[in-house]
Amino acid sequence: MNTPNTGFNWQSGARGVDRAAFDLGLRQHMLRVYNYMALGLLVTGIVAFVVGTTPALYVPIFSSPLKWVVMLAPLAFVFFFSFRIHAMSGPGAQMMFWAFCAVMGLSLASVFLVFTGTSIARTFFITAAMFGATSLYGYTTKRDLSQFGSFLVMGLIGVIIASIVNIFLGSTALQFAISIIGVAVFVGLTAWDTQSIKEQYSENFDGESQQKLAVFGALSLYLNFVNIFQLLLNLTGDRE
Repeated sequence: MNTPNTGFNWQSGARGVDRAAFDLGLRQHMLRVYNYMALGLLVTGIVAFVVGTTPALYVPIFSSPLKWVVMLAPLAFVFFFSFRIHAMSGPGAQMMFWAFCAVMGLSLASVFLVFTGTSIARTFFITAAMFGATSLYGYTTKRDLSQFGSFLVMGLIGVIIASIVNIFLGSTALQFAISIIGVAVFVGLTAWDTQSIKEQYSENFDGESQQKLAVFGALSLYLNFVNIFQLLLNLTGDRE
């Protein structure tokens, strides 16, 4: 018996339903990534503001060798995250992310001692606009940004090495160059990371794998945002 011709391609319709379900899952995943990142920035901002405006807290930290521990602790967290993320549980990765954001807040408390509140707020909104536009580009572009990955990573390594060297040199000219190049590198990394996070998503992952993927994605974007903010503040911030 012949199947009646209804004018509907069932195979094509099924693919359409699958694609719609995938797109919905991807949007939910990206929303989770951005929510984690935004909450992380909120935690960092609160800790930085409280510590940076409370003499009883910032004097013991920034007038002693403890300041080096506070400055280097975020880097230790990043390395720990990179090597241990696959061994962590989903909730464990999330808690570690919040702890990292709090430690980063301690490190950033010094900006309230150096720069005016107005310039900090202005730079934050400029950073948010730059980050939002670049991340949106990374999410929507059809261009493969992976070809720029190795170049951006090399640029990042160069910025890190130059920043460490300048801690001992204290050169304002080198710091200016680091800030200019660093902003360009982290803006590029924002687009690249956003596209990578989008491409790494799979609807076949279990809930815990998706949570860890979202946390690690949020960490990548969070670091880009914070670094753009710090570099722009060095360029345009008004000092106390």
